[in-house]
Amino acid sequence: MNGKIRICISGAGIFGGHHAAKLAAHPRVEFTGVYDPEHPERAQALVTKHGGIAFDTREAMIASADAIIVASPASAHFRQAMDALEHGLHVLVEKPLATRLEDAQVMIAKAEEKGVILQVGHQERFVSGAIGLFDVPENPISIDARRIAPYSTRGTDVSVTLDLMTHDLDLMNMLAGGEADEVHSSIVMGPSGGIDDAKAVITYPGGMRATVHASRVAEDRQRHMRIEYPSGVVEIDFFNRSLVNGTPFALNDRFADEADAKDCLGAEVNAFVCGILDGESVPVCGVAGARALALALRVDKVA
Repeated sequence: MNGKIRICISGAGIFGGHHAAKLAAHPRVEFTGVYDPEHPERAQALVTKHGGIAFDTREAMIASADAIIVASPASAHFRQAMDALEHGLHVLVEKPLATRLEDAQVMIAKAEEKGVILQVGHQERFVSGAIGLFDVPENPISIDARRIAPYSTRGTDVSVTLDLMTHDLDLMNMLAGGEADEVHSSIVMGPSGGIDDAKAVITYPGGMRATVHASRVAEDRQRHMRIEYPSGVVEIDFFNRSLVNGTPFALNDRFADEADAKDCLGAEVNAFVCGILDGESVPVCGVAGARALALALRVDKVA
């Protein structure tokens, strides 16, 4: 496909604002605007800053675009993405792909039927790629991941597992090279009225054992992963962008300077654009997003 791709955004919250800035600056994108029926004033503020139209209806938004980014609360992902997919638009959905596995599967099937891209916004994939994790020639023996933060109302329409832990679950699936075998978890209800703290021990058919903890009622903020390989241990601080490499593999300890890590949201958007215009495979397709969702639901003991 030549020329520019017309992309709009559904949702004018924090992430919608970040996406608007990326789309408006992208040389291969015509940013057509934003739709947010709950907060039309936010949509107007975004288009005043970045261009485009603050749409009055979802139908008007869909008619103006070739592709859409769904940056709304997770509970709305399925309905909004399906509206676009049914009209033949390419769709980038921020994580999680959906809140029910059945809905995720319907989205994947619709994207295949229409021949369009369905991408999921697991941004840590780009950071991990900049580190070189996916090029390591060994499978991990174990992974320990911790992603905790103080309480915030953002994202509380879903569990902390779907909101935060999903990043680590996606990476675990990727590094293990398959789907989880057994899941043993403990969950704690919190001020959101839902699951605000979750811990799990996950085993994979190849023998890898993962322990993972996510919390949005912690005193501090951490995003840490420890990966043990037969040849040594790697420790990653995703929050402070640092790496300790105890393996013989040539991992990039200066990954924070790499474009994909420095601006992983920009990398995510660019991958979406290149997938549409150049036919490149997107890093996190709908199937991968559904696998992360399925594992998160098992942790939450609802699947």
